[in-house]
Amino acid sequence: MTLYTRVLSYLRPYPLALAAAGAATFAFAALDASAYVLLIPFVDTLFGAGPTGASGPLSGEAGGLVGGPDLMTRVLDVTVYRLVDVQGDPLQAVQGIIVLILVVFLLKNVFDFTRTYLVAWVEQTVTRDLRNEVYDHVLRLDLSFFGRTRVGQITSRITHDVEQIRRLLTTELARLLSSGFEFAVLVTFMLVLSWKLTLAAFVVIPGTMGVWALLVKPLRRGDRRVLDLAGDVSAQIHETLSGIRMVKSSSAEEMERRRFRSNTGEYHKTFLRTERLRALAGPLTEALATVGTVVILLYGARLVLSDGAMSGAQFVSFVALSLKLYRPVKYAAKFPTLVQPGLAGAERVFEFLETSIGIKDRPGARVLRNPTGAIAFENVTFEYRPGEPVLRDINVEIPPGSVVALVGPSGAGKSTLADLVARFYDVTTGRVTLDGVDVRDWTVSSLRASMGIVPQETVLFHDTIAANIAYGTGGATDLAIRAAARAANAHGFITALPGGYGMVVGERGTRLSGGERQRIALARAILSDRPVLIFDEATSALDTESERLVQEAVRRLMGGRTVLVIAHRLSTVRRADLVLVLRDGRIVERGDHASLFAAGGLYRRLYELQHPNAVGGVQRVATESVPVPALGARARGL
Repeated sequence: MTLYTRVLSYLRPYPLALAAAGAATFAFAALDASAYVLLIPFVDTLFGAGPTGASGPLSGEAGGLVGGPDLMTRVLDVTVYRLVDVQGDPLQAVQGIIVLILVVFLLKNVFDFTRTYLVAWVEQTVTRDLRNEVYDHVLRLDLSFFGRTRVGQITSRITHDVEQIRRLLTTELARLLSSGFEFAVLVTFMLVLSWKLTLAAFVVIPGTMGVWALLVKPLRRGDRRVLDLAGDVSAQIHETLSGIRMVKSSSAEEMERRRFRSNTGEYHKTFLRTERLRALAGPLTEALATVGTVVILLYGARLVLSDGAMSGAQFVSFVALSLKLYRPVKYAAKFPTLVQPGLAGAERVFEFLETSIGIKDRPGARVLRNPTGAIAFENVTFEYRPGEPVLRDINVEIPPGSVVALVGPSGAGKSTLADLVARFYDVTTGRVTLDGVDVRDWTVSSLRASMGIVPQETVLFHDTIAANIAYGTGGATDLAIRAAARAANAHGFITALPGGYGMVVGERGTRLSGGERQRIALARAILSDRPVLIFDEATSALDTESERLVQEAVRRLMGGRTVLVIAHRLSTVRRADLVLVLRDGRIVERGDHASLFAAGGLYRRLYELQHPNAVGGVQRVATESVPVPALGARARGL
């Protein structure tokens, strides 16, 4: 499927609206040209030439399309002259023709309104459909896509590039259709008046087309580059605003200004260079059109004055029609260059739509219902890039209701291991099972619906507190939301806020403190009540009171669930059922806290680095003013 065909396919669902818009456009073009034809009886009557012209009925090939009586006169006989008595009082005849011209203009404007509205309806409907399709596809893409694609580029393609396609599909195509109808009607009337003069009018048209044909390829390249640079500008805006705290704390405002000005400067230069090419062709085609008009005036004057092949009124009408003819011709000539931004935008959007979805349901995948939470890793190896394994030969069984802590130095593979359980990525070799079934054999939606994930960096949306707690649960009641907030030690601070549960938290929850955001996230996990919990510990940056409240909520949340804890602070895993110590993508130690500490391996070294006063795996001097509650399974009463 060619790019043009694929773009046009988005119009296919709306044939009735397109047909009605086409009919209204044709009626508009016909009435618009008819208004100029009405100049013939108006001028003839005004100057007393009579309905047949100054020399009586015209005949011969110099006149209309066929020999015999003048074809235009016959057309006027069965239309205008039946409505207006041009043989009677000239003043009344002129008034009648003026009324007829007024009616034609009114009808023309009715059809103009109809076509404009229908085109706008199709325009916005197609834009909605395309934007929804791109957004839906982006949501289905796996995390690896977002790891290699800047958010600003994604945003630019969903907004700016789709807008370029909208202009191509509706604005430009509608104008092309209108120009085509206008051209056909005008040429018909011109041929009726004089086929010889019509041929003269076509002398410059090939040159007009040729000017624009030379510019198509360089403009496509330029427009693609402009859209790429617009995406870069959008990406920097997004990244800078997302990290504005870091920018300010690093006093990096001037650096960001220079970087932004460099991007906008390159965009400005490329845009102007492209538009310079586009603007150059306008004066060239206008000059050619002027040459065509001169040819018409010279040859037409000869037909009127020397040959007597046309009346003066017919020549005036022909000149008016020819002047209108060059407008659709010029537009059709430059259409290939005008649509280049839309085609470039379509290329960029279709790149997203053609990006394969790596994580999707297998054929015959089953819906996971009421899982027990038994997880197993069987000979699991995983690579983000071929030949560079991040996890190697992972084998571990996690019984239902147990708490497993994942510890190890940075980059050891802890988060990746947890991500494989939720199928954010698929294993390279081996398999991960849930309730004895390969996670790839469960549907993705039902698999993830069984898991509550509390990330290290709390994700809140620009919405109310209640909506953030209920996010993803589907119609939770106010009573359930408040109960979850109480369990997360969040109800107290929420009710003290202006607006309470109805307060909008701001983008990324900026109106709340770190501890408050964490408790909102925990309330969300409690409300979802899912049997498997993946917890990326996030208390290290909290003050001691916030940490105590969050840990109490965590203890309630973990009861009776299978829990994977990505542990950054080893003091929080002393009572975990199983501790897995990872290094370089391998499990190098496993056991409980006491046995691992006694073994004197990597776990003990990591623990002593964090707790230099520890003796026998127990801190001699507390490093926090409030002890961190231990994490454990329901069997320990947690």
